[in-house]
Amino acid sequence: MNTAAKNLEDDHVHIIKLTDVMLHMVNNNIRNVSHAEKIVNLIREFADGLHHSKEENLYFPYLSNRGFSQEQGPVAVMLHEHVQGREFVRGIAENLALFSQGNEEAISAVYENMNGYAQLLRNHISKENNILFRMADNVLSDSDNQVLLGNFSEAEKLHYTSKGNRNYISEIKELADYYGI
Repeated sequence: MNTAAKNLEDDHVHIIKLTDVMLHMVNNNIRNVSHAEKIVNLIREFADGLHHSKEENLYFPYLSNRGFSQEQGPVAVMLHEHVQGREFVRGIAENLALFSQGNEEAISAVYENMNGYAQLLRNHISKENNILFRMADNVLSDSDNQVLLGNFSEAEKLHYTSKGNRNYISEIKELADYYGI
């Protein structure tokens, strides 16, 4: 059966692939500004703008109605890590702009923030997939999952329509293919 957790886990596969690209760029000192800018955009629009939005606006509030606290425990940790991730992305973007303007030293901060984001998201996704989602699967009924999947579908339609129906997954795959990942 398709569940809300499975929908979110499907997104995670692509987000992990994007972190693979980031780590490849960091580990190989790749200074491709257009690719780094594309990564920031994909994070902001897909990982954060769509995926985290589904979690923060739909899934987590639904879980709170089923007894999960948003102030402590796994959901609170996930929300805090979303904020941390946004800080890393801001650090990437700000330092990328400095690097593009000729500040060669800013590339080290770009790499630090890319590495920080990638490591945070890999751990974050592992906790969601293996702990929070499994806990949620034990309390969400088939009916709950159908409601959430319908809400996710509506959120996805609105998001993709407002973004010109971009194919984020294709864009991530193109980057990964370019680097042989």
